[in-house]
Amino acid sequence: MNAQQLDLTAAALAQVLTFRQPADVVLSAFFRRERKLGVRDRQEIAETVFAAIRHLQKIQMMLSRPHNKPRRAALAALILGRGLSVHAVESLCDAEEKQWLVELKKHKSDFAAALTTTAELPQWLIDCLQQQNWDENQIIDYGRSVMQAAPLDVRVNTLKGKRDKILAVLQAEGLRAEATPYSPWGIRLYDKPALNRHTLFLDGVLEVQDEGSQLLALLTGVKRGQIAVDFCAGAGGKTLAMGAMMAGSGRLYALDVAEKRLANLKPRMVRAGLTNIHPQRIDNEHDARISRLKGKADCVLVDAPCSGLGTLRRNPDLKYRQSGDNVQALQQQQRSILQAASALVRPGGRLVYATCSILEAENQQQLNDFLAANTGWHIEPVQALLKDNALPAMQGDYLQLHTGKHHTDGFFAAVLTRIK
Repeated sequence: MNAQQLDLTAAALAQVLTFRQPADVVLSAFFRRERKLGVRDRQEIAETVFAAIRHLQKIQMMLSRPHNKPRRAALAALILGRGLSVHAVESLCDAEEKQWLVELKKHKSDFAAALTTTAELPQWLIDCLQQQNWDENQIIDYGRSVMQAAPLDVRVNTLKGKRDKILAVLQAEGLRAEATPYSPWGIRLYDKPALNRHTLFLDGVLEVQDEGSQLLALLTGVKRGQIAVDFCAGAGGKTLAMGAMMAGSGRLYALDVAEKRLANLKPRMVRAGLTNIHPQRIDNEHDARISRLKGKADCVLVDAPCSGLGTLRRNPDLKYRQSGDNVQALQQQQRSILQAASALVRPGGRLVYATCSILEAENQQQLNDFLAANTGWHIEPVQALLKDNALPAMQGDYLQLHTGKHHTDGFFAAVLTRIK
């Protein structure tokens, strides 16, 4: 890193470390303002910014308000997160900064002594994990697993290609790629190639989607000619996977409260060659427009709004933008959405509740509360539904993916069948 890059990194960190907005949003806006920056400059700045976020607990031990001293936060990120030596960055420092780096090096034993800095998790999140009886080793394993940057997972659109053939094409091009171990449609790409310009992506053969997210679509079990609902469709990754499972037939309703997200889905539908998807913006889970589907859906997927704590590999700043109070508010919303979505399922139909969270309060507890308040539902053990997909043994009937164990995002899913 050169002096100009350090100054720009500090300027970006001064904004990012307030955590008023997602880090990637802040960085995108920053780079739009700094139009003269080249690709290497942008990579260097972005990597250092995210290194600072991933090692923020250690940095905060040295700087109580790191956004007020962003140059020092950037220097610490180079050493703690990017593996540079103090000697390698000294040429960028003034006398006070050099002395501060010496102090930083002396605190390495202190970093190892505290759970927050060892796991690189804020205290509020550690408290949540301890409340669900995670021991110190589990917390550290989780924290360390989500500090690693995620590879790029893609899903092969089965309407346009077969995984084995597409994988062979990518490998022949010299890309480091392998089949995902659990999803039958997934390919894992290392080195993060610029896939959005690849012919297979432009032709709708490949879609970017984490393997865990692909498994959620697989759990819906949707088939040709059925009526299905993606209740919280977002940008539509799981919608597209479900549409391919339905071979483009039947009717698949993609519901969401955000017009912009649904607008992003439409060109993806065209690219994927899917004409059975019907995007519909709704005001909330009680929107009257949903009532026409009551009791008619063969399958409803609820990928509920959640804390997102299973996606910290990709969004490390989330653990600083969330809080215990936010999680409690999300639980109320999840409960309401799950109840509303369940009314759309026909007798014999399937309801899939999912989150990208590792918190039991958003996951198992929501299912327990739903089943206590609603009779006529049967839990389908996920292990039986995914018996052909080589998943390690799950605890209980639910799917809980862990980054360290499964190398996916931390997804949860439960499958319920309506029996009356």
